[in-house]
Amino acid sequence: MKRIPGLIAALTLLMLSFAASAQQQGLEIDIVGGNASALPITVVPMPYQGSAAAPPTDVSSVVRADLERSGAFRTLPEASIVERPLRGSEIQYPTWRALRQDYIVVGRVVDGGEGAYRVEYELFDVAKQERLLGLAMTARASAMRDVAHQMADAIYEKIIGIPGAFWTRIAYVTATGRGNNTRYALMVADSDGYNPQTIVRSAEPLVSPAWSPDGSRLAYVSFEGGNSAIFIQNIVTGAREKVSGFRGINGAPSFSPDGSRLALTLSRSGNPEIYVMDIASRQLRQLTNTSSIDTEPTWSADGSTLYFTSDRGGRPQIYQVPAAGGSATRVTFQGSYNATPTISFDGKKIAVAQGSGNTYRIALMDSSLGSPRWSSLSPGSLDESPSFAPNASMLLYAAREGGRGVLYAVSADGRVRQRLVLADGDVREPAWSPYRTKR
Repeated sequence: MKRIPGLIAALTLLMLSFAASAQQQGLEIDIVGGNASALPITVVPMPYQGSAAAPPTDVSSVVRADLERSGAFRTLPEASIVERPLRGSEIQYPTWRALRQDYIVVGRVVDGGEGAYRVEYELFDVAKQERLLGLAMTARASAMRDVAHQMADAIYEKIIGIPGAFWTRIAYVTATGRGNNTRYALMVADSDGYNPQTIVRSAEPLVSPAWSPDGSRLAYVSFEGGNSAIFIQNIVTGAREKVSGFRGINGAPSFSPDGSRLALTLSRSGNPEIYVMDIASRQLRQLTNTSSIDTEPTWSADGSTLYFTSDRGGRPQIYQVPAAGGSATRVTFQGSYNATPTISFDGKKIAVAQGSGNTYRIALMDSSLGSPRWSSLSPGSLDESPSFAPNASMLLYAAREGGRGVLYAVSADGRVRQRLVLADGDVREPAWSPYRTKR
């Protein structure tokens, strides 16, 4: 893919190169890295002890996979689990100390009544022989993966101290066919690639999906009708509305933290600039006004600031501007090309697509300890579109491998990477959802 200075995903919409036919199956995950310093934890298999048909989901396997791919934990392989307690009273702590395990999760699945299942589980600190967590959750068979992800979230939070982000979703774009016969689809799946749903199908490119803060809507760019336009779609009801279809570029939508506004890139004045739209009234406020290309706005968590990509200094870099209006200031100074910012929930980390020559990789600028520190998170040659998990422990990004698009999820320390790929076809434009609301 040729890079035009200052034009990132939002402005190179027609240059997306989707290859072989994409099936509408879930994304397959391969772990391609590991963290030797991760916390050892055992998730003991949790058998079904009811009288009805067993649930279709192996809850303990899902929990184990979630914790492993977070980068924070190193799970004991099931083949190495020499004892299989179901309750805390059955744990023989010398066994797990000998296996050098810090934590152990035990539990079982029983009938929950009215066709549902009840999962009872406990988390223990092996060294202290202390129960840290004991919970029970009831759900129908179709929601057992949700239960497993919520279990992993609770375990992660109890040990690490911040909420887990396993019970979340990801949005991405796939394509079917080649050339003029290409068909695009905007997809939503669980964070581990399971349970894919088609949200939009189109004969024209679909790009730049962005989640609303409550996770009920997606804003995206479509080229149906021959020109870029921004739509907002309710992913539950399927209702959608076009919110921006001005002549020229309509790109890079981003919801404000309260969901009432949309930051976007428009060239209605002749040059790509950053605007903020009040969604209810459609009123626009222009935030930038330069002769350069300003694009890819994204909000700070408190809604006070917009970060964006601009080549006003000659090469693409990240800038910030008050959401209420004012002067923009430059944020990134290391590297000649920084674009497509994603901001952590605390504002202390900014991940970007960082370019050097013809190589583009995901880089992280971390200001948690004061002065910004940079690290590289991806090893590819054409990596782009980073998107933080809501707890900032991991990022999604897009990559090109063998002529087709794949996704990677990488831990924020860069030690663990997972490859998410369709069995046949391309997948691009990832966006990690906010936390889901329990109902």
